[in-house]
Amino acid sequence: MEIIDFVIPWVDGSDPAWREEFQRYSPTKGTDAGENRYRDWNNLRYWFRGVEKFAPWVNTVWFVTWGHVPQWLDRNAPKLRIVRHEDYIPSKYLPTFNCNPIELNFHRIPGLAEKFVYFNDDMFLLRPVEPEIFFKNGLPRDCCIETAIAQDDIRNPFAHILLNDMALVNMHYKKRKVIKKNFRKWFHPSYGNMLLRNILMIPYQEFSGFKYTHVPSAFLKSTFEEVWKREGEVLDEVCRNRFRSVFDVNQYLMKYWQYMEGTYEPQSPKIGRFYKTGLEDQKILETIAGQKAAMLCINDEGGSQEEFLKMREAVIEAFQKILPERSSFEQK
Repeated sequence: MEIIDFVIPWVDGSDPAWREEFQRYSPTKGTDAGENRYRDWNNLRYWFRGVEKFAPWVNTVWFVTWGHVPQWLDRNAPKLRIVRHEDYIPSKYLPTFNCNPIELNFHRIPGLAEKFVYFNDDMFLLRPVEPEIFFKNGLPRDCCIETAIAQDDIRNPFAHILLNDMALVNMHYKKRKVIKKNFRKWFHPSYGNMLLRNILMIPYQEFSGFKYTHVPSAFLKSTFEEVWKREGEVLDEVCRNRFRSVFDVNQYLMKYWQYMEGTYEPQSPKIGRFYKTGLEDQKILETIAGQKAAMLCINDEGGSQEEFLKMREAVIEAFQKILPERSSFEQK
């Protein structure tokens, strides 16, 4: 069986020491440091329970943290490795409150497997999954679907970041050559109706953007190493931004690089579900309790503290229905 690791970063936004350091570095204009980016949903134990029950084949779980660790987490769990930012991120980039330096330096984690799956802490497994859902023929599974990039929030830097990713891609690759080289992957039937997007985008001479499914992402560590080799100066500048900004690139760049090189195997975009709190609360709860998808991403869209606490309780209750048993990652 292939050796596949999982990587999950986590932050405890209520930690007084972390908050003190956070406040010490004031965000500047063009950054993104909203409270909902750091608040804790207190459902992390269900991430570990889901991994143990639904993906028991995982080699190692790398738990990336500023330094804090949940009290219930068993630091000595056989498959667990706790990694502090300072353990792998160059000191010149620290401290950081920007997810991009944390993600862009994953390849520096000592001992990380060549094949790994990156989870945000809001992405959960709800059903059994086989290694082939993440890697096939030694390559990451992904859906390479071209699309236009749209922005609907002037204060959200995310679309800017995606455009920066695409700028680097277009600087290194010619669209027609890439499609010709990977024709069968580009127009793969597993994309379903979304295959039409790739067809409609053919007339455009450069890549505009790619659809992202908001589920765990499979990567080759060597992809990170190659991109750093080719664009180290840009990545260095990004990693010096302590807060996410309009000048960043992110880990999607690594996904896109794999598209360009053809180092991926096509996959349906329907492998998981993505819902936003406050807008799709009932769908979130029904998907969890009914295990209606293999993977689910619960995106925190903000809202009042009262709404947040109410939904957090409901989400925990739903998870408890399908994952009531303590995992080996939890203290006895």
